[in-house]
Formats: sequence, C-alpha cells, structure tokens
Amino acid sequence: MNPLPFPQAALRETASQTAGPYVHIGLAPQQAGFDVYRNPIGASLLADGLEGQPIVLSGQVLDGAGAPVRDALLEIWQADAHGRYAGPEAAGFRGWARACTDFDKGRYRIDTIKPGRVMGRDGRWMAPHINVWLVARGINLGLHTRIYFADEAEANAADPVLSLIDGEGRLQTLLALPESASDGLAYRFDIRLQGEGETVFFEL
Repeated sequence: MNPLPFPQAALRETASQTAGPYVHIGLAPQQAGFDVYRNPIGASLLADGLEGQPIVLSGQVLDGAGAPVRDALLEIWQADAHGRYAGPEAAGFRGWARACTDFDKGRYRIDTIKPGRVMGRDGRWMAPHINVWLVARGINLGLHTRIYFADEAEANAADPVLSLIDGEGRLQTLLALPESASDGLAYRFDIRLQGEGETVFFEL
C-alpha cells in the first residue's frame, strides 16, 4: 500500500450535508407537481378485495418550536388485518406506502387498513402498529418510530416494545387518537421532532 503523497494531518474534514431542500421532489415528485413515474408510489394501501377495516391516518409533523414541517416525507410499512406482512400469505397487500406533508400546514394523510397483532421474534404478541420512517430537510439520518392505536388498550398493555418506554407521557406520543371523519374510521397522529412532547424515536 503506497503512502499518501502528503501528510495525513493536512487532510481536511469533508463538509457535512443535511437532507434537502428538495426531499419531496426526489422521493415523491408528484407532491411537487412532477409526473415522472409510470406507477407513482402513493399514500394509499387500499385495494379491491383487501380484507380489514379501512382507516384514514393523518396528522402534522412539527419541529422543536411547534412550527409545521412542510416538506417531510413519511414511509410506512405494516401488517395486514391478520397480522401478516406483505408476501405470499398476504396476497394483494403491498404493505408499504409513502406520503409527504403538504406545503400549507405540514399535514400528511395515509389511507390504509387497521393492522392486526403481529407475533414478535421473542414469541410475544405485539399490539397493532404501523412502522414509520421519516426524513426532512435538516435531518441527516431518517427517524424511526411506530404508530399504535389508543383504542387498543389491552393489546398495548402487553406490547413488548411499549413496555420498554419510561413514563406515561412518553408512551402517549406513540398513540394515534380516534377522531370523527366523514369518510370512515380515522386516527390523528402528530409527530414532534424535538422539544416538549417529542415523539419517541427508535434506534434500528
């Protein structure tokens, strides 16, 4: 191995870079009005013949000051109504969707079905939940969290992941709240990136 032609101490650190400012254009161009995909990756998991309770999941992404994040991108993956992830046993279920917050109030919306309970690797049942990965301008690494459902109290109490979270207030940041809607069962789930009420994020 040949030595460097200059002292190693002379090397300068590479400048860091955050995601953005065009996250939504690169990952969800239809959000910005660009029609470039033959089959756009949408924010709906609903399909003809899909079993389960359709739900609308919506909310805001907020920064540490409580201001809306208007160009965040969320990817979700989840089990179907029977607790099965996409695959041969869950035919017709994609299990994955992508949505952006709007440019007005930092709101997102995902149309999906309520997932069933999933068996964990330790043989314990996990409560119905939706996995979330989020990226936005200024975030170097994507953030991982989960959405549980406030009306699944019994299942939530036995969930092995929720049992690891200290404090009732912290746990509440992972619960989607039922709300009335004209187009079916709906849940509200806001994501706070920092500050008071910060959403619990997981290291994966």
